[in-house]
Amino acid sequence: MQNLHRLLLILLLIPTLVFATDPGRGAIATAHPLATEAGQQILAMGGNVFDAAVTVSAVLAVVEPYSSGIGGGGFWLLHRNDGDEVHEVVVDGRETAPGKSHRDMYLDEKGDIVSGLSMNGPLAAGIPGEPAALAHISSRYGKLLLSKTLAPAIRLAREGFEVTPHYRKMAGWRKDALNASPEAAAIFLHKGELPALGQKIRQPELAATLEALAAEGHNGFYRGEVAQKMVDSVQRAGGIWTLEDLAGYRIIERKPLKGKYGDYTITSVPPPSSGGVALISMLNMLQQLRYAEANKLERTHLLVEVMRRAYRDRAHYLGDSDFVDVPVTRLISSDHAKKLSADIEPERATPSSTLPGYGAPDGGNDTTHFSILDREGNYVAATLSINYPFGSGFIAGNSGVLLNDEMDDFSAKPGVPNAYGLVGAENNAIAPGKRMLSSMSPSFVTGPRGTAILGTPGGSRIITMVLLGMLEFIDGKGVDGWVARPRIHHQYLPDTLFYEPEALNSAEIAALEKLGHQLKRSNSSWGNMQAIFWDPRSGNVEAASDPRVEGAAVVY
Repeated sequence: MQNLHRLLLILLLIPTLVFATDPGRGAIATAHPLATEAGQQILAMGGNVFDAAVTVSAVLAVVEPYSSGIGGGGFWLLHRNDGDEVHEVVVDGRETAPGKSHRDMYLDEKGDIVSGLSMNGPLAAGIPGEPAALAHISSRYGKLLLSKTLAPAIRLAREGFEVTPHYRKMAGWRKDALNASPEAAAIFLHKGELPALGQKIRQPELAATLEALAAEGHNGFYRGEVAQKMVDSVQRAGGIWTLEDLAGYRIIERKPLKGKYGDYTITSVPPPSSGGVALISMLNMLQQLRYAEANKLERTHLLVEVMRRAYRDRAHYLGDSDFVDVPVTRLISSDHAKKLSADIEPERATPSSTLPGYGAPDGGNDTTHFSILDREGNYVAATLSINYPFGSGFIAGNSGVLLNDEMDDFSAKPGVPNAYGLVGAENNAIAPGKRMLSSMSPSFVTGPRGTAILGTPGGSRIITMVLLGMLEFIDGKGVDGWVARPRIHHQYLPDTLFYEPEALNSAEIAALEKLGHQLKRSNSSWGNMQAIFWDPRSGNVEAASDPRVEGAAVVY
């Protein structure tokens, strides 16, 4: 155990680390060393990759309260080898709109959006899906009892974890929202201010709630004492949750989306995530445009143009396919890509205003991701979120549950951007029981080189970051290159090419501006990609954690 702790300390200091291994090895890459360590412990106890996914999800919910939590939700993309058969499924644990929600709930009497209403406090929270997902994955796919797989998270919630520079950065961003909830401020701040580096964040009430989930499964969170505590607290603070909302929450298993790019197969998530549709659409367009034959500047131009068009489709068509008609088959078809890319000019940017559309503004970061591969060739990519850092900033009474603010991912008013600058149409309007549109994009890529398991947080930029990671893999780059690649992003509106400082040099910037692109340099880095490479023929395995933050990748 001492050697393991020493290894994880090294990983914390050098977040991106790649390992090449013998056949029969597995790997874990998560956004926090404690989650990586806990996942490895579960596998050492005889758990499978799905048990480890439950453990990692729960530990991240404790030690990354700014990114995910049992008051939020997510998508778990599972690949299971059953002898000669392969089973792949998406476990949709996305939040749902409360029963008393309605289309115009965040508008004033003039029909304008009330600032902050869908972002802060309990009215911003959808009904959480993560606890149901953990119970579901454990009972259907795991080998160990939920009491075993949740034990590391329960211990960390009770004993605490140390404040890091990244924690302070995220808490500083949401300090006002946390101070608005006395329970949240008491846990995540120190006398209303940022806690010191190294100070321990303890969550005994959350530990008790996790114990109820461990003992009773789904019902331990969605019925009984925990549910009553949360509903009472939410309603006292002006929220609209009911016991019926919680009791009625159900996990949905969905069929993953599949696409092709050359000799590679893309596997990703369907609606209510927009990730799979947008990724496959962009890759289809790049194939039509002969992206692989282009030089670096031409590639950047083509990437911007396909991003622009895929995000336009996202805004217009996508929503919860259980509530609205989403033409997924058409959107990911080669014919549709051919139509979308037909007016892309090699020497001129397409103004977004010339594409049928809506409104505009800016972005941010949120969410978490992990990737796990086990010795039997089973693997998981999972992206989890409470939306904005620290979600709504509201803790539901003495349950210890920090609530999401995922209701902001609906189109509160069609054509008006949300916190990430994303616009949407009626397909993503609020309705009771509906799941809000997401950008989460846990994905697999399989082909001649092997298999890539990857994903990232990053708000509206998730999809484009995963696209760039996929292209690095297909281009033959090592896994450390996928996660460290300087990133660019365009999301249709605002009509701006955003880029990380190292992504473009001065000559490239001048050339892109000459083509008509409007550029904006980011003052901060984006994302926190966690990725694994596996070549089943040689048994070679590599794992890497994004150097931008504080994650840990290990091959076991």
